[in-house]
Amino acid sequence: MDKFEVNIGYWDILLLVAVSLQATALSYLHHPKWKALIWTFPVPFTLASLAVGKPIGTTNIMGISFLLIYTHSIRLMYQRLRAPITAAIAIAAVGYCAAGWALAGILPDTDAAFWTASIGIFALGLALYLMTPHRVEPGHRSPLPVWIKLPVIAGVILILVVIKKQLQGFMTFFPMVGVVAAYEARKSLWTMGRQVPVIIMTIVPLLATCRLTQDKFGLGGALFFGWIVFALVLIPFTKKMWSEAEEDDA
Repeated sequence: MDKFEVNIGYWDILLLVAVSLQATALSYLHHPKWKALIWTFPVPFTLASLAVGKPIGTTNIMGISFLLIYTHSIRLMYQRLRAPITAAIAIAAVGYCAAGWALAGILPDTDAAFWTASIGIFALGLALYLMTPHRVEPGHRSPLPVWIKLPVIAGVILILVVIKKQLQGFMTFFPMVGVVAAYEARKSLWTMGRQVPVIIMTIVPLLATCRLTQDKFGLGGALFFGWIVFALVLIPFTKKMWSEAEEDDA
């Protein structure tokens, strides 16, 4: 069994600061569509990948499917089972870490495994995108002062930094912002769940770009090219979804 080695480097500190700010900003946005959009930006994935320091592989791709399960399990526990939102988030987060820890060391990191998983998860995201209609949900803005909110968020991220070696690529898609998003968007969990297919269909091309370019340009360069592809895919999806939302709200 691997022992814990707490090594906090430059990218860990940047991850802690940037993701804390991203999650805090999400907390104070009112409209669900803006919360969903801020959640989509892969800042946590990018900095966590640099902090872990390993090439993009199968665990990264599989982490996206865990994000899907995480998001909808919270919605079902909170809305269907009437569990407290904090308990639902905690159960989902612990489940994510436990599953990621268990699978991180046994998933094959071959090209065949990576591309098979990529195609399958992208197809799943597309199917969910087509089948999930827009719903009008209320907005919510955090009433807590920032000096309370920010340290709580930073504490969650610090725990992940400590166990990053055990989670490997799964750590890059742990819902660092999603933990806050689920709590702050508890009145609009359908909207947040509807955003997951968009995350899948934008992140899979990003990961594919990284996989194809990381040997030549290194992880940092590959992530740069991946962000360009991500933006090119996200913009049309966002325009379409917001247009549909405006029509439904009218």
